[in-house]
Amino acid sequence: MAETYNNLYLDTRRALKANGVEAASLEAMELVAGAAGVRRSQLQRDLQLYAGSQVERRLAEMIGRRLTGEPLPYVIGEWEFYGLTLEITPDVLIPRPDTETLAEAAIRLAREAGPGARVLDLCAGSGCIGLAVAAHAPQCRVVLADLSEPALQICRRNIRRCQLASRVTFLAADARQAPSAFLGNFDLIACNPPYIPSGEIPELDASVRDYEPLMALDGGDDGLDFYRDITAKWRRALKPGGALLFEVGMGQAQDVADLLRSPEYEDITILPDARDIDRVVLAKVKP
Repeated sequence: MAETYNNLYLDTRRALKANGVEAASLEAMELVAGAAGVRRSQLQRDLQLYAGSQVERRLAEMIGRRLTGEPLPYVIGEWEFYGLTLEITPDVLIPRPDTETLAEAAIRLAREAGPGARVLDLCAGSGCIGLAVAAHAPQCRVVLADLSEPALQICRRNIRRCQLASRVTFLAADARQAPSAFLGNFDLIACNPPYIPSGEIPELDASVRDYEPLMALDGGDDGLDFYRDITAKWRRALKPGGALLFEVGMGQAQDVADLLRSPEYEDITILPDARDIDRVVLAKVKP
């Protein structure tokens, strides 16, 4: 006999709770909505309706994946970031609230740069930062750049999903190499690079270590390899007065700020996230 969506939700919540999932109620709603192919708000309106057998089979498969430790965004295939619902797969990092600090700073600077401002989201992954900037600074144009071809395909689909194809494009670029001159100059480069020290990766939580892409995590022996290369090599891609913004890991802000202390950069600023952890380092190119 077919079950109502409400019964599926209750059964899913019970299974998650029994396996120690902390946010069982929220995750159960997300899983049932994902299995049904609807938004959570629609599911909440339709809880008394009956689900078909296809939804039940899909939900059972999704619950199994979640209970083996696979992160919820990968199981449901999407996640929200700064008001945008983005496609998310194991080819890209899961967008996190910490990164909204970088997005907020980039949006502010893009607005200040005025009409026609050019913004580069370097190491773009899902494109979450650049797409947030494009959505909230509508007079700018954005380029999403990543070395990973699978990540670029996620960027392409997220550009379409967010209906931003008229102002956002994507391309392959290696953040550790000097940029090609054809890229032109940008008013702003925002970057959330790999910053986990290589030796700490085995100690990460299994939900990160076993599922998220290694190339988006590994920042070299001290976690600072990408910051060194981008600071030194991507200055040429910024206009005079343009801004370079980095997300940084816990305890890295001062080291990254020190890398930016050079004759080419000024106005070095460290910004905390919502938990008061230093999360973003920005600097401007001297005129």
